[in-house]
Amino acid sequence: MGKTVLVTGGSAGIGAAVARMAATRGYDVALTYRSGKAEAESVARDVQASGRRCEIYRCDVADPKQIDALFTAFDQDFSRLDALVNNAGIVDEKARVDEIDHARLRRIFDVNVIGAFLVAGQAVRRMSTKYGGTGGVIVNMSSIAAKLGAGSQYVDYAATKGAIDTMTIGLAQEVANEGIRVVGIRPGIIDTEIHAKGGEPERGKQLEGWIPMKRMGTAGEVAEATLWLMSEGASYVTGSMLDVSGGR
Repeated sequence: MGKTVLVTGGSAGIGAAVARMAATRGYDVALTYRSGKAEAESVARDVQASGRRCEIYRCDVADPKQIDALFTAFDQDFSRLDALVNNAGIVDEKARVDEIDHARLRRIFDVNVIGAFLVAGQAVRRMSTKYGGTGGVIVNMSSIAAKLGAGSQYVDYAATKGAIDTMTIGLAQEVANEGIRVVGIRPGIIDTEIHAKGGEPERGKQLEGWIPMKRMGTAGEVAEATLWLMSEGASYVTGSMLDVSGGR
């Protein structure tokens, strides 16, 4: 029986690369999007062209009711969940801490932290042997910003990713004996549209000189790391963070 992966934020960037690559490795794919329906449909066509099934779901992970609806629909479409790539996330424009207001903080923590927690909890209830599941893997998408702090840029974003690192370690401890591995990836400067969404489309190019490898990474390189963590080759890896950051 084929395996199924759920990728949140799967319509573009790293999430889309993971979805496409997972299909080539034999996974059926469920992916979520918030506003990029056309992009999600394009990813779905590529997955299907690889001979695998793909279902797309609109879900704003900042809304608990939408997360509940997502998993209700998922259960109707798929009989099992083998892997979760907890990838949905947002970043805002560059700002100092003294320039950040409550509304901005509320939104970024709702999406990047609370949403990720709730989605992970739903995955555990489907994967864990405690609930009759057969095990699985949760890959949480963090950021190298969790280690670097992102001062004078996006301290709020970095703080949300620090929370994801802590959740990864703690959740891994909770479910290690229930057939679930929980791991995280900390991408560095990756050539995706997230920089434009943060108001700095040229940010990646501008920072290449600060990267020891002197180049941005690609979404495909992060996807390769993700698929390895999902594989049996990483069967004894849990509670760990993998930096995909070019040496930063």
